[in-house]
Amino acid sequence: MAEAERTTIDQNEVERFSRMAAEWWDPTGKFKPLHKFNPVRLEYIRDKVCAHFDRDPNAADPFAGLRLLDIGCGGGLLCEPMRRLGADVVGADPSEINIEVASLHAGQSKLEIDYRATTAEALAEAGETFDIVLNMEVVEHVADVDMFLQTCAKMVKPGGLMFVATINRTLKAYGLAIVGAEYVLGWLPRGTHQYERLVRPEEIDRALAPTGMHVIERTGVTYDLIGDRWKPSHDTDVNYMVLAERDA
Repeated sequence: MAEAERTTIDQNEVERFSRMAAEWWDPTGKFKPLHKFNPVRLEYIRDKVCAHFDRDPNAADPFAGLRLLDIGCGGGLLCEPMRRLGADVVGADPSEINIEVASLHAGQSKLEIDYRATTAEALAEAGETFDIVLNMEVVEHVADVDMFLQTCAKMVKPGGLMFVATINRTLKAYGLAIVGAEYVLGWLPRGTHQYERLVRPEEIDRALAPTGMHVIERTGVTYDLIGDRWKPSHDTDVNYMVLAERDA
């Protein structure tokens, strides 16, 4: 395929999530797992950003002055809390209906968020740069993981951070995140994840290696059945998050 024709967008994935767009903000609907997952990832992002940029996590707007991109933002479940923390937020998604839903909800919440129906490639080509790039539960749905991560890395400013959250390609993940979550418990619609598209941590490391960014931390996230909540863990066999930085 010629370089000009390469894209990170998998149109089938875009269409599938577009069909569910009306349910983004329903905590009991098809995106219920993301609503449950949000507290642990929000806390992680807040703490790591504040430590890196020397901000007070207890301040009213600790992200003030920081420009943040949420790529593959969906209905804006992360964009809104990031804006409440004070960040200047750009939410990007290739699905126009997702962006419509996100924009409508932000308006209802009286939050100013720059939502765009666009791609990582288009943003990078336009020369957009950010202090923070969020890649949360996206890489397992793109057409070209290496290209996607490398394109996003180009947009991270010197001294900036990129967060990546995804599911490991292990038999344990297949049993819990696909068979368990989709077919047994019904937490997710069947077909949400395909095993062969899950991404191993070392594959993220490899993709970022030539970009000038380096991984500084990797943490697992596990579900606490008793507490009915997600929590950080040393176990990266299923869900995990990666934090990478660009040297100043």
